[in-house]
Amino acid sequence: MAAELATGKNGPAHEPAGDPPLLILVGSGAEPYREYILSAAAARYRLWLMNPEPPSWELPYLAGHTVVDNTDPELLVAACREVAAARDVAGVFCYDEGLVWPAAHAAQALGLTGNTPDAIRACRDKDLTRELLAAAGVAQPVSRRVASLAEARQAAAEIGYPVVLKPRGLAGSKGVLRVDGPDQLAASYAAARAAFYPGVPVYQAGVLVEEYVTGPEISVDASFFDGECVPLAVARKEVGFDPFFEEVGHVVDGADPLLADQALRAQLRRSHAALGFRYGVSHTEFKLTPRGLLLIEVNARLGGDLIPYLGMLASGVDPGLAAADAAAGRRPTPAFRWSKVAAVRFLYPEQDTEVVAVQVHDTGDPRVHQALATAAPGTELRLPPRGYISRYGFVTVVTDTPQEASALLERAPSIVELKGRPLPVEASR
Repeated sequence: MAAELATGKNGPAHEPAGDPPLLILVGSGAEPYREYILSAAAARYRLWLMNPEPPSWELPYLAGHTVVDNTDPELLVAACREVAAARDVAGVFCYDEGLVWPAAHAAQALGLTGNTPDAIRACRDKDLTRELLAAAGVAQPVSRRVASLAEARQAAAEIGYPVVLKPRGLAGSKGVLRVDGPDQLAASYAAARAAFYPGVPVYQAGVLVEEYVTGPEISVDASFFDGECVPLAVARKEVGFDPFFEEVGHVVDGADPLLADQALRAQLRRSHAALGFRYGVSHTEFKLTPRGLLLIEVNARLGGDLIPYLGMLASGVDPGLAAADAAAGRRPTPAFRWSKVAAVRFLYPEQDTEVVAVQVHDTGDPRVHQALATAAPGTELRLPPRGYISRYGFVTVVTDTPQEASALLERAPSIVELKGRPLPVEASR
């Protein structure tokens, strides 16, 4: 374990004016998807990064860093105590799905504001989530945990086809798929069972068989402080690769009526109270079904896929900064300053592909906020179930209406253009 003061790429590390509080940042994520959080947080706080590798792109935003295995609660707690022994630490800040649990241990060990490890576990273990929400009367799909294909067959027969299979401990729709009949179950169970994400626990009964419910899917990034709930961004999810639920885009409207919907707020308050989540920004997914609002899952972190950033573009509210404030023990004070529509489209190859090049074209259209390549030459992109989140780029837009955003994003593949070669069929198995 090594602790160092940070220096930026072009000089001293980022230092906000005055003597701002210090936050320990557990993990940083991928630069294209998470830099906006560091940029906003570093304007108000000094950040000390806990990561297994020395920082690179993060350096301009850091006051210091410690090289440590941040997936191990004991090692992380020891490293955080070392920093706290020499400096006043205001909070522990984390937005990475694989790290929120060890981060909760660190905040608890230092006596800082945050959710307990048990509350984080209740969100991450989707079977435990279902159990606690059922006891609290939160409307949700029928769900059964299973430990074998035989148990999956029995659960699916009891629930009735179609059903949804999902990994018990993952997020981001990874390994989630619809099963329309018994003949598809074996391959689907294998795909759900095999899905994996670093730092996420693997359970013996690691797959959930759930009722398939119809209707649009939304996610809500909401701020919680001492149990008080304020929805910050509602994203309308776009999925692809049927029967999988790969997230291929999101649309955030700063004037979305669901931001003020009392039934949604009541579900958020009731579900988070049942799970013990009291501080920070969570990412909760719902389906708007014919029988009403059904809760799909609760994630004890900021949303991924640039959703908080879209929220900031759409309304001026910064969910990332709200999460940093809560970690520092400060009640977030989000202000909705304007109303636009912000949307993202993630770009995938049409088949399993090795990337030759990705070219970004300048459209000259001011509504195109960002166009970025995310796959380097030589990258192998495999589609579900052989691979997940195999994107070669994305485009974000800011418009006046959802319809305008959707029409503009139809041009995304010509704005970020993929040149590749198909992977042999045998290499895709």
